[in-house]
Amino acid sequence: MSLEETLLFGLGAVAVIVLVHWITGKTGLPAAVLLTVFGIAYAYLPGPNVELEPELILTFILPPLLYNAALDSSLLDIRRNMRTVISLSVALVIATALLVGYGFSFWVTGVSLAAGVALGAAVAPPDPVAALAVGRKAGLPTNLITLIQGEGLLNDATALTILLVASDVATGHEDFSVKATVGEFVVAAAGGVLVGWGVAWIVRFLRVLRADPLTANAISLVTPFAAYLAGEHLHVSGVLAVVVAGLIIGHDTPRYASGASRLQTSAVWRLIDFLLEGVVFLLIGQQMKTVVQELKHYETSTIVIALAVTLGVVLILRPLWLVLTQLLPRSLHTRLGGEDDSGTVKERSLSGKESIALSWAGTRGVITLAAVYSLPDFENRDLLAFCAFSVVLVTLVGQGLTFAPLVRRLGLRANETDKARLRNEARSAAVRAALNRLDDIQSEHHDNVEDEAMETMRKQLQVRLDRYRHRLDVLEQADSPEVPPSPQYEAALSVRQAVIDAEREELLRWRDAGRLDDENLRVLNRELDHEELVLPKRSKTH
Repeated sequence: MSLEETLLFGLGAVAVIVLVHWITGKTGLPAAVLLTVFGIAYAYLPGPNVELEPELILTFILPPLLYNAALDSSLLDIRRNMRTVISLSVALVIATALLVGYGFSFWVTGVSLAAGVALGAAVAPPDPVAALAVGRKAGLPTNLITLIQGEGLLNDATALTILLVASDVATGHEDFSVKATVGEFVVAAAGGVLVGWGVAWIVRFLRVLRADPLTANAISLVTPFAAYLAGEHLHVSGVLAVVVAGLIIGHDTPRYASGASRLQTSAVWRLIDFLLEGVVFLLIGQQMKTVVQELKHYETSTIVIALAVTLGVVLILRPLWLVLTQLLPRSLHTRLGGEDDSGTVKERSLSGKESIALSWAGTRGVITLAAVYSLPDFENRDLLAFCAFSVVLVTLVGQGLTFAPLVRRLGLRANETDKARLRNEARSAAVRAALNRLDDIQSEHHDNVEDEAMETMRKQLQVRLDRYRHRLDVLEQADSPEVPPSPQYEAALSVRQAVIDAEREELLRWRDAGRLDDENLRVLNRELDHEELVLPKRSKTH
Protein backbone atom coordinates (compact mmCIF):
# COMPACT_ATOMS: atom_id res chain seq x y z
CA MET A 1 0.00 0.00 0.00
CA SER A 2 1.20 3.51 -0.84
CA LEU A 3 1.30 6.27 1.76
CA GLU A 4 -1.91 7.78 0.40
CA GLU A 5 -3.66 4.40 0.47
CA THR A 6 -2.45 3.84 4.03
CA LEU A 7 -3.76 7.25 5.06
CA LEU A 8 -7.10 6.62 3.38
CA PHE A 9 -7.36 3.22 5.05
CA GLY A 10 -6.59 4.79 8.43
CA LEU A 11 -9.25 7.45 7.96
CA GLY A 12 -11.74 4.83 6.84
CA ALA A 13 -10.91 2.65 9.85
CA VAL A 14 -11.51 5.54 12.25
CA ALA A 15 -14.80 6.33 10.52
CA VAL A 16 -15.93 2.70 10.87
CA ILE A 17 -14.87 2.58 14.53
CA VAL A 18 -16.85 5.74 15.30
CA LEU A 19 -19.87 4.42 13.38
CA VAL A 20 -19.76 1.09 15.21
CA HIS A 21 -19.45 2.89 18.55
CA TRP A 22 -22.63 4.83 17.70
CA ILE A 23 -24.45 1.64 16.63
CA THR A 24 -23.34 -0.10 19.82
CA GLY A 25 -24.73 2.76 21.90
CA LYS A 26 -28.08 2.50 20.12
CA THR A 27 -28.43 -1.30 19.95
CA GLY A 28 -26.31 -2.71 22.79
CA LEU A 29 -24.55 -5.10 20.37
CA PRO A 30 -20.87 -5.82 21.20
CA ALA A 31 -18.53 -3.50 19.30
CA ALA A 32 -15.95 -6.27 18.85
CA VAL A 33 -18.44 -8.42 16.95
CA LEU A 34 -19.64 -5.58 14.72
CA LEU A 35 -16.09 -4.49 13.89
CA THR A 36 -15.12 -8.06 13.00
CA VAL A 37 -18.12 -8.33 10.68
CA PHE A 38 -17.21 -5.01 9.06
CA GLY A 39 -13.66 -6.32 8.57
CA ILE A 40 -14.92 -9.49 6.89
CA ALA A 41 -17.16 -7.47 4.57
CA TYR A 42 -14.27 -5.16 3.65
CA ALA A 43 -12.00 -8.12 2.87
CA TYR A 44 -14.30 -9.19 0.02
CA LEU A 45 -14.57 -5.72 -1.49
CA PRO A 46 -12.26 -4.72 -4.39
CA GLY A 47 -9.24 -2.71 -3.37
CA PRO A 48 -6.18 -3.05 -1.14
CA ASN A 49 -6.35 -5.18 1.97
CA VAL A 50 -4.21 -5.13 5.10
CA GLU A 51 -2.34 -8.24 6.16
CA LEU A 52 -1.83 -8.92 9.83
CA GLU A 53 1.85 -8.46 10.72
CA PRO A 54 2.69 -10.46 13.88
CA GLU A 55 5.66 -8.26 14.83
CA LEU A 56 3.54 -5.13 14.48
CA ILE A 57 0.83 -6.59 16.71
CA LEU A 58 3.18 -7.99 19.35
CA THR A 59 5.43 -4.91 19.51
CA PHE A 60 3.19 -1.89 18.86
CA ILE A 61 -0.40 -2.91 19.62
CA LEU A 62 -0.33 -5.57 22.35
CA PRO A 63 1.87 -3.66 24.90
CA PRO A 64 -0.34 -0.52 25.12
CA LEU A 65 -3.54 -2.59 25.22
CA LEU A 66 -2.22 -4.80 28.03
CA TYR A 67 -0.76 -1.83 29.88
CA ASN A 68 -3.99 0.12 29.85
CA ALA A 69 -5.93 -2.97 30.94
CA ALA A 70 -3.46 -3.42 33.82
CA LEU A 71 -3.81 0.24 34.84
CA ASP A 72 -7.57 -0.26 35.11
CA SER A 73 -7.24 -3.51 37.07
CA SER A 74 -6.80 -3.96 40.80
CA LEU A 75 -3.49 -5.36 42.01
CA LEU A 76 -5.04 -6.21 45.38
CA ASP A 77 -8.08 -7.96 43.90
CA ILE A 78 -5.95 -10.02 41.50
CA ARG A 79 -3.65 -10.97 44.37
CA ARG A 80 -6.65 -12.10 46.45
CA ASN A 81 -7.80 -14.29 43.56
CA MET A 82 -4.32 -15.34 42.46
CA ARG A 83 -4.92 -19.08 42.83
CA THR A 84 -7.85 -19.02 40.42
CA VAL A 85 -6.09 -16.58 38.09
CA ILE A 86 -3.04 -18.90 37.90
CA SER A 87 -5.32 -21.88 37.33
CA LEU A 88 -6.92 -20.19 34.32
CA SER A 89 -3.96 -18.27 32.91
CA VAL A 90 -1.25 -20.92 33.33
CA ALA A 91 -2.59 -24.41 34.00
CA LEU A 92 -5.57 -24.17 31.63
CA VAL A 93 -3.42 -22.67 28.86
CA ILE A 94 -0.92 -25.52 29.18
CA ALA A 95 -3.68 -28.13 29.21
CA THR A 96 -5.32 -26.59 26.13
CA ALA A 97 -2.03 -26.53 24.20
CA LEU A 98 -1.23 -30.16 25.03
CA LEU A 99 -4.72 -31.49 24.26
CA VAL A 100 -4.85 -29.73 20.89
CA GLY A 101 -1.35 -30.98 20.15
CA TYR A 102 -2.12 -34.64 20.93
CA GLY A 103 -5.46 -34.36 19.13
CA PHE A 104 -3.74 -33.21 15.94
CA SER A 105 -0.97 -35.81 16.19
CA PHE A 106 -3.55 -38.63 16.53
CA TRP A 107 -6.29 -37.57 14.11
CA VAL A 108 -4.95 -35.00 11.62
CA THR A 109 -2.77 -36.49 8.93
CA GLY A 110 0.66 -34.91 8.46
CA VAL A 111 0.63 -32.66 11.52
CA SER A 112 3.28 -33.31 14.17
CA LEU A 113 2.78 -33.10 17.93
CA ALA A 114 4.93 -29.96 18.12
CA ALA A 115 2.92 -28.21 15.39
CA GLY A 116 -0.31 -29.14 17.15
CA VAL A 117 1.00 -27.83 20.47
CA ALA A 118 1.99 -24.58 18.72
CA LEU A 119 -1.59 -24.21 17.47
CA GLY A 120 -2.92 -25.11 20.92
CA ALA A 121 -0.76 -22.40 22.49
CA ALA A 122 -2.07 -19.88 19.96
CA VAL A 123 -5.77 -20.63 20.60
CA ALA A 124 -5.43 -21.13 24.37
CA PRO A 125 -5.37 -17.53 25.72
CA PRO A 126 -8.75 -15.76 25.79
CA ASP A 127 -8.82 -12.10 24.86
CA PRO A 128 -11.24 -10.65 27.42
CA VAL A 129 -11.90 -7.31 25.67
CA ALA A 130 -15.26 -8.32 24.23
CA ALA A 131 -16.33 -10.28 27.33
CA LEU A 132 -15.38 -7.45 29.71
CA ALA A 133 -17.14 -4.81 27.63
CA VAL A 134 -20.34 -6.86 27.59
CA GLY A 135 -19.93 -8.07 31.19
CA ARG A 136 -19.59 -4.57 32.61
CA LYS A 137 -22.61 -3.37 30.66
CA ALA A 138 -24.61 -6.39 31.83
CA GLY A 139 -23.64 -5.70 35.47
CA LEU A 140 -21.41 -8.75 36.02
CA PRO A 141 -20.24 -8.97 39.67
CA THR A 142 -16.89 -7.39 40.48
CA ASN A 143 -15.23 -10.67 41.53
CA LEU A 144 -15.94 -12.25 38.14
CA ILE A 145 -14.70 -9.13 36.35
CA THR A 146 -11.47 -9.44 38.36
CA LEU A 147 -11.00 -13.08 37.33
CA ILE A 148 -11.59 -12.29 33.65
CA GLN A 149 -9.17 -9.36 33.86
CA GLY A 150 -6.49 -11.31 35.70
CA GLU A 151 -6.69 -14.24 33.31
CA GLY A 152 -6.54 -11.98 30.25
CA LEU A 153 -3.52 -10.11 31.60
CA LEU A 154 -1.39 -13.15 32.44
CA ASN A 155 -2.32 -15.87 29.95
CA ASP A 156 -0.56 -14.30 26.96
CA ALA A 157 2.85 -14.76 28.56
CA THR A 158 2.17 -18.47 29.14
CA ALA A 159 0.88 -19.03 25.60
CA LEU A 160 3.71 -17.18 23.86
CA THR A 161 6.36 -19.08 25.82
CA ILE A 162 4.83 -22.45 24.89
CA LEU A 163 4.45 -21.27 21.29
CA LEU A 164 8.13 -20.34 21.04
CA VAL A 165 9.31 -23.73 22.30
CA ALA A 166 6.82 -25.72 20.18
CA SER A 167 7.64 -23.81 16.98
CA ASP A 168 11.37 -24.45 17.48
CA VAL A 169 10.67 -28.17 17.85
CA ALA A 170 8.32 -28.19 14.83
CA THR A 171 10.99 -26.66 12.59
CA GLY A 172 13.67 -29.03 13.88
CA HIS A 173 15.74 -26.39 15.63
CA GLU A 174 15.70 -28.30 18.93
CA ASP A 175 14.33 -31.46 20.53
CA PHE A 176 11.40 -31.36 22.90
CA SER A 177 12.18 -31.68 26.60
CA VAL A 178 9.64 -31.25 29.38
CA LYS A 179 12.34 -30.24 31.84
CA ALA A 180 13.83 -27.67 29.48
CA THR A 181 10.39 -26.28 28.59
CA VAL A 182 9.35 -25.89 32.24
CA GLY A 183 12.69 -24.30 33.06
CA GLU A 184 12.38 -21.86 30.17
CA PHE A 185 8.87 -20.91 31.23
CA VAL A 186 9.89 -20.32 34.87
CA VAL A 187 12.86 -18.16 33.81
CA ALA A 188 10.74 -16.17 31.34
CA ALA A 189 7.96 -15.60 33.88
CA ALA A 190 10.23 -14.72 36.81
CA GLY A 191 12.35 -12.48 34.62
CA GLY A 192 9.25 -10.73 33.25
CA VAL A 193 8.00 -10.02 36.78
CA LEU A 194 11.39 -8.58 37.79
CA VAL A 195 11.64 -6.41 34.68
CA GLY A 196 8.09 -5.13 35.19
CA TRP A 197 8.84 -4.32 38.83
CA GLY A 198 12.03 -2.53 37.78
CA VAL A 199 10.23 -0.39 35.21
CA ALA A 200 7.52 0.47 37.75
CA TRP A 201 10.23 1.46 40.26
CA ILE A 202 11.84 3.77 37.70
CA VAL A 203 8.47 5.40 36.96
CA ARG A 204 7.90 5.83 40.69
CA PHE A 205 11.34 7.45 40.96
CA LEU A 206 10.23 9.94 38.27
CA ARG A 207 7.18 11.00 40.29
CA VAL A 208 8.52 14.58 40.61
CA LEU A 209 8.36 14.91 36.82
CA ARG A 210 4.91 13.28 36.69
CA ALA A 211 3.35 16.24 38.50
CA ASP A 212 3.27 18.03 35.14
CA PRO A 213 0.41 16.59 33.01
CA LEU A 214 2.29 16.69 29.68
CA THR A 215 5.38 15.04 31.14
CA ALA A 216 3.21 12.46 32.91
CA ASN A 217 1.53 11.65 29.59
CA ALA A 218 4.85 11.25 27.81
CA ILE A 219 6.19 8.92 30.51
CA SER A 220 2.98 6.92 30.56
CA LEU A 221 2.94 6.44 26.78
CA VAL A 222 6.51 5.11 26.58
CA THR A 223 6.26 2.88 29.68
CA PRO A 224 4.61 -0.20 28.05
CA PHE A 225 7.05 -0.15 25.13
CA ALA A 226 10.03 0.27 27.46
CA ALA A 227 8.87 -2.65 29.61
CA TYR A 228 8.21 -4.88 26.59
CA LEU A 229 11.52 -4.11 24.87
CA ALA A 230 13.48 -4.53 28.11
CA GLY A 231 11.89 -7.93 28.68
CA GLU A 232 12.50 -9.10 25.11
CA HIS A 233 16.10 -7.81 25.16
CA LEU A 234 16.78 -9.83 28.32
CA HIS A 235 15.06 -12.90 26.76
CA VAL A 236 12.29 -13.00 29.35
CA SER A 237 8.57 -12.37 28.97
CA GLY A 238 8.08 -8.83 27.69
CA VAL A 239 4.31 -9.31 27.89
CA LEU A 240 4.47 -10.16 31.59
CA ALA A 241 6.82 -7.22 32.17
CA VAL A 242 4.21 -4.87 30.68
CA VAL A 243 1.42 -6.35 32.81
CA VAL A 244 3.37 -6.23 36.09
CA ALA A 245 4.52 -2.66 35.42
CA GLY A 246 0.93 -1.60 34.66
CA LEU A 247 -0.49 -3.25 37.78
CA ILE A 248 2.08 -1.64 40.09
CA ILE A 249 1.91 1.79 38.46
CA GLY A 250 -1.90 1.70 38.47
CA HIS A 251 -1.77 0.86 42.18
CA ASP A 252 0.67 3.74 42.84
CA THR A 253 -0.94 6.40 40.63
CA PRO A 254 -3.43 7.74 43.23
CA ARG A 255 -0.51 8.35 45.59
CA TYR A 256 2.21 9.71 43.29
CA ALA A 257 0.45 11.54 40.43
CA SER A 258 -1.24 14.92 40.56
CA GLY A 259 -4.96 15.24 39.90
CA ALA A 260 -4.42 17.11 36.63
CA SER A 261 -1.97 14.44 35.44
CA ARG A 262 -4.40 11.64 36.25
CA LEU A 263 -7.25 13.34 34.38
CA GLN A 264 -5.22 13.96 31.26
CA THR A 265 -3.43 10.60 31.22
CA SER A 266 -6.68 8.74 31.73
CA ALA A 267 -8.30 10.59 28.83
CA VAL A 268 -5.36 9.87 26.52
CA TRP A 269 -5.36 6.16 27.35
CA ARG A 270 -9.12 5.90 26.81
CA LEU A 271 -8.66 7.30 23.31
CA ILE A 272 -5.72 5.02 22.52
CA ASP A 273 -7.59 1.99 23.81
CA PHE A 274 -10.69 2.93 21.82
CA LEU A 275 -8.78 3.24 18.54
CA LEU A 276 -6.40 0.29 18.99
CA GLU A 277 -9.16 -2.14 19.96
CA GLY A 278 -11.19 -1.00 16.97
CA VAL A 279 -8.27 -1.49 14.57
CA VAL A 280 -7.53 -4.91 16.07
CA PHE A 281 -11.03 -6.28 15.47
CA LEU A 282 -11.13 -4.81 11.96
CA LEU A 283 -7.84 -6.58 11.22
CA ILE A 284 -9.23 -9.86 12.52
CA GLY A 285 -12.13 -9.72 10.08
CA GLN A 286 -9.93 -8.78 7.15
CA GLN A 287 -7.86 -11.96 7.42
CA MET A 288 -10.78 -14.24 6.54
CA LYS A 289 -10.43 -14.03 2.76
CA THR A 290 -6.71 -14.80 2.80
CA VAL A 291 -7.04 -17.64 5.30
CA VAL A 292 -9.82 -19.35 3.33
CA GLN A 293 -7.94 -19.03 0.03
CA GLU A 294 -4.93 -20.91 1.42
CA LEU A 295 -7.05 -24.04 2.11
CA LYS A 296 -7.35 -25.16 -1.53
CA HIS A 297 -4.51 -27.67 -1.12
CA TYR A 298 -6.20 -29.60 1.71
CA GLU A 299 -8.84 -32.29 1.55
CA THR A 300 -12.21 -31.42 3.06
CA SER A 301 -12.01 -34.31 5.54
CA THR A 302 -8.68 -33.06 6.87
CA ILE A 303 -10.06 -29.54 7.34
CA VAL A 304 -13.17 -30.82 9.11
CA ILE A 305 -11.22 -33.07 11.49
CA ALA A 306 -8.68 -30.35 12.30
CA LEU A 307 -11.46 -27.84 12.93
CA ALA A 308 -13.42 -30.30 15.09
CA VAL A 309 -10.37 -31.06 17.25
CA THR A 310 -9.49 -27.40 17.77
CA LEU A 311 -12.99 -26.13 18.49
CA GLY A 312 -13.82 -29.20 20.58
CA VAL A 313 -10.87 -28.68 22.91
CA VAL A 314 -11.36 -24.91 23.18
CA LEU A 315 -15.11 -25.00 23.80
CA ILE A 316 -15.33 -28.11 26.01
CA LEU A 317 -12.14 -27.97 28.09
CA ARG A 318 -12.80 -24.56 29.68
CA PRO A 319 -16.17 -25.39 31.32
CA LEU A 320 -14.92 -28.87 32.18
CA TRP A 321 -11.85 -27.35 33.83
CA LEU A 322 -13.92 -24.96 35.93
CA VAL A 323 -16.18 -27.81 37.08
CA LEU A 324 -13.39 -30.27 37.85
CA THR A 325 -11.34 -27.76 39.83
CA GLN A 326 -14.23 -27.54 42.28
CA LEU A 327 -13.49 -31.16 43.22
CA LEU A 328 -9.85 -30.52 44.10
CA PRO A 329 -8.57 -30.24 47.71
CA ARG A 330 -9.11 -26.87 49.36
CA SER A 331 -5.49 -25.79 48.83
CA LEU A 332 -5.94 -26.22 45.05
CA HIS A 333 -9.57 -25.12 44.83
CA THR A 334 -10.75 -22.67 42.18
CA ARG A 335 -12.22 -19.97 44.38
CA LEU A 336 -13.28 -16.38 44.61
CA GLY A 337 -11.31 -14.33 47.10
CA GLY A 338 -12.45 -11.21 48.91
CA GLU A 339 -12.50 -9.46 52.26
CA ASP A 340 -15.16 -9.37 54.93
CA ASP A 341 -16.05 -6.33 56.99
CA SER A 342 -13.08 -6.86 59.31
CA GLY A 343 -10.62 -6.81 56.39
CA THR A 344 -9.64 -10.48 56.66
CA VAL A 345 -9.42 -12.48 53.45
CA LYS A 346 -12.18 -15.01 52.92
CA GLU A 347 -12.74 -17.36 50.01
CA ARG A 348 -15.63 -19.31 48.58
CA SER A 349 -15.90 -21.76 45.75
CA LEU A 350 -17.37 -20.74 42.42
CA SER A 351 -21.07 -21.37 42.08
CA GLY A 352 -22.49 -23.20 39.09
CA LYS A 353 -23.79 -19.95 37.58
CA GLU A 354 -20.41 -18.25 38.03
CA SER A 355 -18.64 -21.20 36.38
CA ILE A 356 -21.01 -20.99 33.40
CA ALA A 357 -20.41 -17.25 33.03
CA LEU A 358 -16.62 -17.68 33.20
CA SER A 359 -16.83 -20.51 30.67
CA TRP A 360 -18.62 -18.24 28.22
CA ALA A 361 -16.12 -15.40 28.77
CA GLY A 362 -13.37 -17.23 26.85
CA THR A 363 -13.49 -15.15 23.67
CA ARG A 364 -10.31 -15.31 21.57
CA GLY A 365 -8.88 -12.31 19.77
CA VAL A 366 -5.91 -10.79 18.00
CA ILE A 367 -3.23 -12.46 20.15
CA THR A 368 -4.38 -15.83 18.78
CA LEU A 369 -4.00 -14.70 15.17
CA ALA A 370 -0.73 -12.85 15.83
CA ALA A 371 0.66 -15.95 17.52
CA VAL A 372 -0.24 -18.37 14.73
CA TYR A 373 0.95 -15.92 12.05
CA SER A 374 4.29 -15.63 13.84
CA LEU A 375 4.94 -19.35 13.28
CA PRO A 376 7.70 -20.10 10.77
CA ASP A 377 6.70 -21.34 7.32
CA PHE A 378 6.50 -25.11 7.90
CA GLU A 379 4.20 -27.77 6.47
CA ASN A 380 0.46 -27.38 7.25
CA ARG A 381 0.91 -23.85 8.60
CA ASP A 382 -2.04 -22.67 6.51
CA LEU A 383 -4.29 -25.30 8.08
CA LEU A 384 -3.23 -24.18 11.56
CA ALA A 385 -3.97 -20.55 10.63
CA PHE A 386 -7.47 -21.48 9.45
CA CYS A 387 -8.20 -23.37 12.68
CA ALA A 388 -6.98 -20.42 14.74
CA PHE A 389 -9.10 -17.98 12.75
CA SER A 390 -12.15 -20.22 13.10
CA VAL A 391 -11.72 -20.33 16.89
CA VAL A 392 -11.50 -16.52 16.99
CA LEU A 393 -14.59 -16.14 14.80
CA VAL A 394 -16.70 -18.71 16.67
CA THR A 395 -15.86 -17.43 20.15
CA LEU A 396 -15.86 -13.74 19.29
CA VAL A 397 -19.12 -13.73 17.36
CA GLY A 398 -20.92 -16.67 18.97
CA GLN A 399 -19.99 -16.06 22.60
CA GLY A 400 -19.76 -12.28 22.19
CA LEU A 401 -23.35 -12.00 20.98
CA THR A 402 -24.78 -14.39 23.57
CA PHE A 403 -22.75 -13.40 26.65
CA ALA A 404 -25.02 -10.54 27.79
CA PRO A 405 -28.26 -12.58 27.44
CA LEU A 406 -26.58 -15.46 29.28
CA VAL A 407 -25.51 -13.22 32.18
CA ARG A 408 -29.04 -11.83 32.45
CA ARG A 409 -30.55 -15.31 32.29
CA LEU A 410 -28.24 -16.54 35.04
CA GLY A 411 -29.21 -13.58 37.22
CA LEU A 412 -25.58 -12.68 37.92
CA ARG A 413 -25.90 -9.03 38.78
CA ALA A 414 -23.56 -6.88 40.81
CA ASN A 415 -25.17 -5.49 43.96
CA GLU A 416 -25.34 -1.81 43.05
CA THR A 417 -26.68 -0.90 46.49
CA ASP A 418 -23.56 -2.31 48.18
CA LYS A 419 -21.35 -0.45 45.72
CA ALA A 420 -23.17 2.85 46.30
CA ARG A 421 -23.09 2.30 50.08
CA LEU A 422 -19.33 1.68 50.01
CA ARG A 423 -18.70 4.80 47.92
CA ASN A 424 -20.76 6.99 50.23
CA GLU A 425 -19.06 5.56 53.31
CA ALA A 426 -15.68 6.36 51.75
CA ARG A 427 -16.85 9.86 50.82
CA SER A 428 -18.04 10.46 54.38
CA ALA A 429 -14.71 9.25 55.78
CA ALA A 430 -12.81 11.54 53.41
CA VAL A 431 -14.88 14.57 54.43
CA ARG A 432 -14.39 13.77 58.14
CA ALA A 433 -10.63 13.59 57.53
CA ALA A 434 -10.81 17.00 55.84
CA LEU A 435 -12.71 18.46 58.81
CA ASN A 436 -10.11 17.05 61.20
CA ARG A 437 -7.36 18.63 59.11
CA LEU A 438 -9.16 21.99 59.40
CA ASP A 439 -9.19 21.57 63.19
CA ASP A 440 -5.43 20.97 63.12
CA ILE A 441 -4.85 24.05 60.97
CA GLN A 442 -7.07 26.16 63.21
CA SER A 443 -5.07 25.18 66.27
CA GLU A 444 -1.92 26.58 64.64
CA HIS A 445 -0.97 30.24 64.35
CA HIS A 446 -3.11 32.08 61.78
CA ASP A 447 -4.85 35.39 61.14
CA ASN A 448 -8.49 36.49 60.70
CA VAL A 449 -8.40 36.00 56.94
CA GLU A 450 -7.60 32.33 57.45
CA ASP A 451 -10.42 32.10 60.00
CA GLU A 452 -12.93 33.29 57.40
CA ALA A 453 -11.58 30.93 54.74
CA MET A 454 -11.66 27.94 57.09
CA GLU A 455 -15.18 28.71 58.26
CA THR A 456 -16.39 28.86 54.65
CA MET A 457 -14.65 25.58 53.89
CA ARG A 458 -16.06 23.98 57.04
CA LYS A 459 -19.62 24.89 56.02
CA GLN A 460 -19.11 23.44 52.55
CA LEU A 461 -17.67 20.20 53.95
CA GLN A 462 -20.48 19.90 56.48
CA VAL A 463 -23.11 20.24 53.74
CA ARG A 464 -21.40 17.43 51.80
CA LEU A 465 -21.16 15.25 54.90
CA ASP A 466 -24.86 15.74 55.69
CA ARG A 467 -25.75 14.80 52.12
CA TYR A 468 -23.67 11.61 52.26
CA ARG A 469 -25.18 10.65 55.62
CA HIS A 470 -28.68 11.10 54.25
CA ARG A 471 -27.80 9.00 51.22
CA LEU A 472 -26.38 6.26 53.46
CA ASP A 473 -29.59 6.20 55.48
CA VAL A 474 -31.57 5.64 52.28
CA LEU A 475 -29.17 2.89 51.12
CA GLU A 476 -29.23 1.12 54.48
CA GLN A 477 -33.03 0.80 54.21
CA ALA A 478 -32.92 -0.51 50.63
CA ASP A 479 -34.08 -4.11 50.16
CA SER A 480 -33.21 -4.34 46.46
CA PRO A 481 -29.73 -4.79 44.91
CA GLU A 482 -30.62 -1.83 42.67
CA VAL A 483 -29.86 1.63 44.03
CA PRO A 484 -33.09 3.30 45.18
CA PRO A 485 -33.93 6.59 43.43
CA SER A 486 -33.56 9.84 45.31
CA PRO A 487 -35.70 12.72 43.98
CA GLN A 488 -33.73 15.25 46.04
CA TYR A 489 -30.42 13.97 44.70
CA GLU A 490 -31.68 13.93 41.11
CA ALA A 491 -33.02 17.45 41.49
CA ALA A 492 -29.72 18.70 42.91
CA LEU A 493 -27.81 17.19 39.98
CA SER A 494 -30.23 18.74 37.50
CA VAL A 495 -29.89 22.17 39.09
CA ARG A 496 -26.08 21.95 39.17
CA GLN A 497 -25.98 20.97 35.50
CA ALA A 498 -28.31 23.82 34.60
CA VAL A 499 -26.11 26.30 36.48
CA ILE A 500 -22.97 25.08 34.67
CA ASP A 501 -24.76 25.33 31.31
CA ALA A 502 -25.84 28.90 32.10
CA GLU A 503 -22.27 29.89 33.06
CA ARG A 504 -20.89 28.37 29.87
CA GLU A 505 -23.48 30.14 27.69
CA GLU A 506 -22.69 33.49 29.32
CA LEU A 507 -18.96 33.01 28.68
CA LEU A 508 -19.71 32.28 25.03
CA ARG A 509 -21.81 35.46 24.80
CA TRP A 510 -18.87 37.42 26.20
CA ARG A 511 -16.55 35.84 23.64
CA ASP A 512 -18.93 36.45 20.73
CA ALA A 513 -19.40 40.06 21.82
CA GLY A 514 -15.61 40.61 21.83
CA ARG A 515 -15.42 41.09 25.61
CA LEU A 516 -13.48 37.84 26.25
CA ASP A 517 -10.64 36.43 24.16
CA ASP A 518 -10.44 32.74 23.27
CA GLU A 519 -7.41 32.05 25.47
CA ASN A 520 -9.23 33.18 28.61
CA LEU A 521 -12.40 31.46 27.44
CA ARG A 522 -10.55 28.13 27.30
CA VAL A 523 -9.20 28.64 30.84
CA LEU A 524 -12.66 29.41 32.25
CA ASN A 525 -14.30 26.64 30.23
CA ARG A 526 -11.77 24.17 31.59
CA GLU A 527 -12.80 25.11 35.12
CA LEU A 528 -16.44 24.42 34.26
CA ASP A 529 -15.47 21.18 32.53
CA HIS A 530 -13.85 19.91 35.73
CA GLU A 531 -16.95 20.80 37.71
CA GLU A 532 -19.13 18.99 35.19
CA LEU A 533 -16.82 15.98 35.16
CA VAL A 534 -17.60 15.12 38.78
CA LEU A 535 -21.34 15.03 38.11
CA PRO A 536 -22.40 11.39 37.62
CA LYS A 537 -23.80 10.53 34.22
CA ARG A 538 -26.24 8.08 35.82
CA SER A 539 -27.10 9.29 39.28
CA LYS A 540 -28.71 6.04 40.36
CA THR A 541 -25.30 4.37 40.56
CA HIS A 542 -24.05 6.95 43.03
